[in-house]
Amino acid sequence: MIPLKDTIPSERYPIITILLIVVNVSLFFYEISLGQYLPEFVKLAGVVPARFFDSRLYVSQPAAERYFPIFTSLFLHGGWFHLVSNMLYLWVFADNIEDRLGHFRFPIFYLLCGFGASLAHIFANPTSSVPSIGASGAIAGVLGAYFILYPKSRVITLVPVFFFLQIVEIPAFIFLGIWFVMQFLNGVLTLGLGTAQTGGVAWWAHIGGFLSGIVFILLLKGKKHQRRY
Repeated sequence: MIPLKDTIPSERYPIITILLIVVNVSLFFYEISLGQYLPEFVKLAGVVPARFFDSRLYVSQPAAERYFPIFTSLFLHGGWFHLVSNMLYLWVFADNIEDRLGHFRFPIFYLLCGFGASLAHIFANPTSSVPSIGASGAIAGVLGAYFILYPKSRVITLVPVFFFLQIVEIPAFIFLGIWFVMQFLNGVLTLGLGTAQTGGVAWWAHIGGFLSGIVFILLLKGKKHQRRY
């Protein structure tokens, strides 16, 4: 399922959402410019779970280099599909969360969700030495917040039906519910099988981000009157 747009108009201009997209795209072009030095950069800026559990990997490493990747990894991507799919989800769902939280609280919320996503990935894959990068954990937090705030909204979605593509409107709680169940099932399948140790999708970052989004939106949304959809 590919979300194209939702049916909720924003009252505020989503300046932070747009800024996040610009930063992610700009850093992706920077990654491309690194050429042969890109793997080393990703190793330094990505989340490597084993760094947090094996003291031999960071005995001489400054604390900043050990912990900053939890946040720097949120703005890097592993390819065009990775980037475009993440930015599409961010564009469709984040403007309404920014609208609800405001321009100041939204980036705080976004980084907190990214932090929760990184922690989930780290503890689900404690021996992995594979760097994890991508905004999907933080964006999963946006999806979790949307699930709570706008469950009755409708998501205009491109759905493959056999050999054809069909555009349908799907209630947000169904679209996001299916999305989360898929992440959870795939995450469970990686436990103990080594899949998450050798690369691929960071399913537990998605799960941790989504749940973090639910928790943090309940803490940060305040008492402002909420429109119902």
